Amino acid sequence: MQALLDMVNSQLLGNTAQDYLVSAVVFLGVLVGLPIAKAIILRHLKAVSQRTASDLDDLFHELLRRIVGQLVYLSSALYCAALFLTLPDNFGRLLQSLLVIVLTVKGAQFLQGLIAYGVHKWAKQVTKDDPTGAAMVKSMTWLVRVMVWTATLLFILDNLGINVTAFVASVGIGGIAIALAAQSVLGDVFSGFAILVDKPFQVGDFIIVGDLLGTVKHVGFKTTRILSLSGEQLIFSNSDLTSSRIRNYGRMRERRVQFSVGIVYQTSAENVKAIPPMVKRIIEEHHHVRFDRAHFKSFGDFALIYEFVFWVLTPDYNAFMDLQQSINFRLIEEFQKAGIEFAYPTQQLFITTTKPV
Repeated sequence: MQALLDMVNSQLLGNTAQDYLVSAVVFLGVLVGLPIAKAIILRHLKAVSQRTASDLDDLFHELLRRIVGQLVYLSSALYCAALFLTLPDNFGRLLQSLLVIVLTVKGAQFLQGLIAYGVHKWAKQVTKDDPTGAAMVKSMTWLVRVMVWTATLLFILDNLGINVTAFVASVGIGGIAIALAAQSVLGDVFSGFAILVDKPFQVGDFIIVGDLLGTVKHVGFKTTRILSLSGEQLIFSNSDLTSSRIRNYGRMRERRVQFSVGIVYQTSAENVKAIPPMVKRIIEEHHHVRFDRAHFKSFGDFALIYEFVFWVLTPDYNAFMDLQQSINFRLIEEFQKAGIEFAYPTQQLFITTTKPV
């Protein structure tokens, strides 16, 4: 018995057998207890998520299940077990640093998941299934990840005893210099956010910017790419677009059409008066068209000018051209039946002669 007591009280590396035993029990307890605690919390979160319509509790359930794992259990168990032992300072600090690094990285992953969830929910409300917004949100998520992991790295270095104050100060000065040098790029980035929020156009819209036109194919943080009608790609900086007047045909629901016709001055007064109701009847014969007005507008240099206006009840350009073509065919037919002639530029030359004296 005395020999057993002597063995228990004997020390190895500054710790008794009892200390090692207590440390081992604590190690096993933490190593087994943390997974059990995680399972209980996950079961509770799952029960709560089934009773609520919100997906936030589902997010917490998924993040906890995915992030908290064996590395957290092992580092926590080692650190807690080391508290009951007398260890060299360097070894104790190593275990503490290991736990700090593991918990910080896992906390950063958890925070990243929460921020990404918030950005996604916000962007979903703003974009409303807009492919432009989907591309921008992808870029925003990447930017958030960079910011989170940069802050995580600085936090880890600071807890490891490394002085990061000078580093942060130099980064801040360098950041100001970079911002001044790249202010045009930053302007494009902020303009990209403005396009995301205000949505003046989206991918698939046909737009005209100045004398350039085409279909929007991609909207990024810095540039927007447009496929022109002739096939080449047009690249605009976002700041150029936000400072320009944009004609967006992708938002068109109806197309207003205005066209003019000229007839010869020799047309009888009866036919002159008959043209507006005739054209109205021709326009109303067609489907997906709403007649607006028909008027004898003015006396031209070589023709009597009529102006007609109607609405095409679809934004499709091909449908508009088909309707305009059909109306033009009918105008020719009806004018020929009524004996009405279209005018074209002509001149009459009057020659007078005088008798010689």
